[in-house]
Amino acid sequence: MPLSPSDTHKVLESIGHKPKKKLGQNFLIDGNIVKKSLTMAAPSPSDAIVEIGPGLGTLTEELLSRGYQVHAVELDPNLAAYLRKKFSKELKNNSLVLTEGDAVKEPTGSLTLKDDTFRIVANLPYAISSPWLESILGGKKIPQSMTLMLQKEAADRMWAKPSTKNYNALSIFLHGAYKLEKSHAVSKQCFYPVPAVDSVLIHMKRLPEPFLYQKESRNLIRKVFTKRRKQMGAVIKQESTRSQEILEDWLKQTGLPRTLRAEQISPTDWQHLSQIISD
Repeated sequence: MPLSPSDTHKVLESIGHKPKKKLGQNFLIDGNIVKKSLTMAAPSPSDAIVEIGPGLGTLTEELLSRGYQVHAVELDPNLAAYLRKKFSKELKNNSLVLTEGDAVKEPTGSLTLKDDTFRIVANLPYAISSPWLESILGGKKIPQSMTLMLQKEAADRMWAKPSTKNYNALSIFLHGAYKLEKSHAVSKQCFYPVPAVDSVLIHMKRLPEPFLYQKESRNLIRKVFTKRRKQMGAVIKQESTRSQEILEDWLKQTGLPRTLRAEQISPTDWQHLSQIISD
């Protein structure tokens, strides 16, 4: 069961740890939300689970109690030491593998990606949500599903549609590989300390034929989106010779007018651009 606010405070005090706002350290204290995460994720018994930012191990404990092998990544050395002590038995029998490090650099922790029968279930540290997702989508293997606690505004940006103010490069990359299946609003009072932002629990499922953008494509799309409100004709003029040629060819093949802005172009058309770059 999750710790109460007072118990959470006591544990943090006992290990000399103050929650770090810059790392998004807001600890989950609501057992119903923990169970909701597992219900939404619905892993198979054989699935390995990756957890990012386990913190005090609330979600970790529930995953382990249900018999899953958990590959957790924790950046904070204080919390990593606490987890090693709390789960010493599970670490010895290898049901838990803990990586102390940066999840953006090691987005699936210690997991050996021999296949893609793994899922991610995490109360994601809000400070790294976008760069971490980009790291996941840039990998050779992507999870069957991701069940994530996110800042509501971040989730809105990730799943934004064309011609909306939140539509961005990450929206495009996600739309190519995943479908947003479920979302559940989460009260601020479910965390300690209480965050200043609203949260949401989302579940996204990998598409049958996911489209993964290669590095060069991702870099170019992100660069174009820094001028999202400029017409593509004007954007192209400011690019390198190679990028100009690629973008001109893309507009010609797709029949997209040069007066369109990046934020108006559909994910399917951006996929066509990526294919041109890969050919």
